[in-house]
Amino acid sequence: MTPDLSYLLDHTSHVLRTQMSAQLGEIGLTPRMHCVLVHALEEERTQAQLAEIGDMDKTTMVVTVDALEKAGLAERRPSGADRRARIIAVTEEGAKVAKESQKIVDHVHGSTLDSLPDDERDVLVRALNRLTRGHLQTPAEGPRTARRARQKG
Repeated sequence: MTPDLSYLLDHTSHVLRTQMSAQLGEIGLTPRMHCVLVHALEEERTQAQLAEIGDMDKTTMVVTVDALEKAGLAERRPSGADRRARIIAVTEEGAKVAKESQKIVDHVHGSTLDSLPDDERDVLVRALNRLTRGHLQTPAEGPRTARRARQKG
């Protein structure tokens, strides 16, 4: 019998996301807020570019940036390169929080990998990287995109 790869990937991804959300929540962030802060710090990016990186729809992105602005962690500003475009600029406080949130994310990922023996960890990471660059690189287009992890049954 073929292993239920969908369940295995969905379940582990779901649990990893809940752990990440719980730990980031302790510093007042969501994973989406963390994603926006970290990627906005890398280089000047528009809200649309950050939404694409974080795989967020327009409404979710607006809500996320609104929350970051309300918390004083980021602000919308005109782009230095194109005054018609608006970028998401991280405030000084936002940069401090992003550094802290990155430590949390690294810890969650590290403790997950540390729960496996070294040889299995290396194989898992190599295999997942190979899948994301190959066979599972591009989502299939369909009439309706699945959003929720399915339950084993």
